[in-house]
Amino acid sequence: MKRKKWYGGILTVLLVFSVILAGCSSSTGGNSDSKDVVTLDIFQFKVEFKSQFEALAKQYEKENPDVKIKVSTVGGGNDYKSAITAKFASGEEPAVFNIGGPVDVEQYKDRLTDLKDTKAAAAALDGTLDGVEEDGQVLGLPFNQEGYGLIYNKRIFKEAGINPDEITSYEALEAAVKKMDSQKDKLKIDAVFAYPVKEKWVTGNHLSNVFLAPEFDGNVLEASKAPTVKFTDGDKFKQLVDIQNKYSVQPTASLDYSQQVEELFSLEKVAIIQQGNWVYNTVYDMDPELAEKGIGIIPIPNGDSAGMPVGVPNYWAVNKKSDEKVQEVAKKFLDWMYTSEEGKKAVLEDFKFIPAYEGYDVEKIADPISKEIYKYSQEGNTIGWVFNGYPVGWNDDLGASVQKYVTGKLTWEELVQQNIENWEKIHSK
Repeated sequence: MKRKKWYGGILTVLLVFSVILAGCSSSTGGNSDSKDVVTLDIFQFKVEFKSQFEALAKQYEKENPDVKIKVSTVGGGNDYKSAITAKFASGEEPAVFNIGGPVDVEQYKDRLTDLKDTKAAAAALDGTLDGVEEDGQVLGLPFNQEGYGLIYNKRIFKEAGINPDEITSYEALEAAVKKMDSQKDKLKIDAVFAYPVKEKWVTGNHLSNVFLAPEFDGNVLEASKAPTVKFTDGDKFKQLVDIQNKYSVQPTASLDYSQQVEELFSLEKVAIIQQGNWVYNTVYDMDPELAEKGIGIIPIPNGDSAGMPVGVPNYWAVNKKSDEKVQEVAKKFLDWMYTSEEGKKAVLEDFKFIPAYEGYDVEKIADPISKEIYKYSQEGNTIGWVFNGYPVGWNDDLGASVQKYVTGKLTWEELVQQNIENWEKIHSK
């Protein structure tokens, strides 16, 4: 009896020990979990396709049982740049994260794996890798192509007697806005615009780009090397801030992306929002019929001209500080997402992306906003995304100064001068 109890005790200890070891092997974050399973930590910011991306990751796991994918999403009203910086500082570094272009390449260079040998890099469309190529290396893979402008409600425009095709100048936009404002009760809207000045990227990145891109010939690399910025079209920039702010749901300084898209535009309480094709999924979730048939997009006018800003919003980067096995799994997953038939179907139909890669049937682009943007791209009537070449942090400072401007704490002249000086100061470091 004593011997049986002794063996039983040993077996119990061994069983407990094995459970502890199993638990430890499943909590290693971005490193390989064990000889059999690799955990791939992905830290991404695109809230608009969070659920669809997670579903695709689950599909990959089913096809590859030796891989576990953990997706963390920080975006929308949150600051991704601060979040990823905090991640790096904590020592819990993801294997895959997002970068925006040449400025981020410079900032995170010590963590960027060369992806030039991936299938996805080979399939990338001409120009889509311009912001992440350096010394013969490809340091990121494009998410997609995106475009932004003034997204409008077709029903409201029609009832107000406005033809969106005629809004090709600031004067035409101003006339249309005033006409809708005078009919708010009839149109059953709270305001013409929902202008989310709380979101510094809306003003500091996207709106500013329309008026600063001409200074750099629409070239992100030229912007990234420029020692100064002149605000040549600064007065026209001011016009678009002023008109959106004046005819918006108030207060604009505390209005965020979620309120703008979900609570106001998707519920048809406003006629226009300054956003891009990435809002489609959100609008569709709120009102499928509105998303499919009731919205359109026009360019933001720069005086008498109007081009659609189209570019690569972000890139997937693979962290070279991760275990080599994890890096290889990351490359295989990204290749699968953009070059396999299952992945391409999800990119077009579920993510509602405008592809940045060859091998896609562009006739299957899912939503009307993306189709319109792709049309502008085909016609060459576009503006480059130079904001990815702004000095580190400059866009946030510009967005913050717009917040001060709309609340009367800063004049436009002060805003321009401060941001010119700030560009030169950051660039000289």
